[in-house]
Amino acid sequence: MSGKSILGMALVILGIIALAYQGITYTTRKKVLDIGPIQATKEEHHRIPLPPILGVLSLIGGVAVLALDRRGS
Repeated sequence: MSGKSILGMALVILGIIALAYQGITYTTRKKVLDIGPIQATKEEHHRIPLPPILGVLSLIGGVAVLALDRRGS
């Protein structure tokens, strides 16, 4: 398995994942109140959106790399 085929498969997999999830979600905890032994925290959910075009371009690029690798062999 050559490096180009590994790159092509990785791009296809990343494209599928980007289309399926459409973003990265993470949670942070923020301290709201701190009075001696009493503490209150708040969980904030953040999302980094991934545009669908990014997934499509990755998928197309991966298929193109795989096709060119097979043609060259």
